[in-house]
Amino acid sequence: MLKNIVIFGPPGAGKGTQAAKLIELLKVPHISTGDMFRYHIKNNTDLGKTAKEYSNAGKLVPDSVTIAMVKERLANPDVKGGFLLDGFPRSVPQAEALENILIEVGARCNAPLQIDCVVNIAVSDDEIRQRLAKRATIEGRADDADPKVIQNRIDTYKNQSEPCLAYYRKKNIVRDVDGLGSIDDVFGRIKKIFA
Repeated sequence: MLKNIVIFGPPGAGKGTQAAKLIELLKVPHISTGDMFRYHIKNNTDLGKTAKEYSNAGKLVPDSVTIAMVKERLANPDVKGGFLLDGFPRSVPQAEALENILIEVGARCNAPLQIDCVVNIAVSDDEIRQRLAKRATIEGRADDADPKVIQNRIDTYKNQSEPCLAYYRKKNIVRDVDGLGSIDDVFGRIKKIFA
């Protein structure tokens, strides 16, 4: 049974939307770095201020901050039955750090932990641009409104995150899903992975 899942895809691919449906299906906690950062930004913590600076420039938050947050979250007992990671890892160093975190957490609870499956939602660059522009209008997200920031996010994804996906492809745990179509169409494709 696949229980430790990473949901992957470019910005605007619908990871958060699909993750919400997937946690209902799998009955596992949703661990979203985006949600963690939004909480800190909303509450104007030091971490939130740092995260906001990077996000507004279309850049990723430094690994050390993100890794520490994820490590703390994965140490909670509710992840023993599985989890869905959304927004992490996004780079090879993060993937390697995650492997070490899972070994450490697994040793503490006397149960080896590893990533069982990476669900990759595939969407073209043009579709990403359209979706982010639409999201900026609907949600008022400043980081989605500027075409230069959007392009920077796409470039960052290609340069940092696609090598992370390749890292998992070598482990033969990546399942590619076509991200075009309605939310239900895409989720129907995702569900087949877990049937």
